[in-house]
Amino acid sequence: MTLPLILASSSPFRRMLMENAGLHFQAIAANIDERAIEAPLEKNGANPDAVALVLAKAKAKEVSDRFPNSLIIGSDQTMSLGEQVFHKPKSMADAENHLKTLSGKTHRLNSAMALARNGDIIWEHVSHANLTMRALSSDFIHRYLNRVGDKALSSVGAYQLEGEGIQLFSKIDGDYFTIIGLPMLPLLEKLRELGTIDG
Repeated sequence: MTLPLILASSSPFRRMLMENAGLHFQAIAANIDERAIEAPLEKNGANPDAVALVLAKAKAKEVSDRFPNSLIIGSDQTMSLGEQVFHKPKSMADAENHLKTLSGKTHRLNSAMALARNGDIIWEHVSHANLTMRALSSDFIHRYLNRVGDKALSSVGAYQLEGEGIQLFSKIDGDYFTIIGLPMLPLLEKLRELGTIDG
């Protein structure tokens, strides 16, 4: 019997990716304290991949504990510059500092996924996308933030690639799904292998 599929996320973008791929699933947000899980990891020097993967597994396991007879997809994404992990800006001043730090450099999006069944993690995966931001003047950053407003506070990098944020970049290496935070190709391959979707 094929297990019901649950996406452990409230992200409308991740739901959209699953729906567009023709998957039948429920979306149920995980009840975890992400910052409380992250803090000791970062304090102990965990790399950005490890942080994303621990969070993805925690989400999958928490929902799996509540819905043991389903297959749960947990996902999370970190943004890093070298070993520095970024968090969502809390203010426009934070957003400005993020953009000044990223200006002229290549940062990485680390998108982790985990599958859980009966409370156990049965698969995990991390994909990467490398994004090169062009050199931005302080004046341009001010104008950009004035135009996008509070939207800058809704993403870690203070940009939305699907919107005006695309203007900040000179090069992007990585697929769209990884950038959104749910690498669909490896996920679909694993779901076919498990017999969850038609192979």
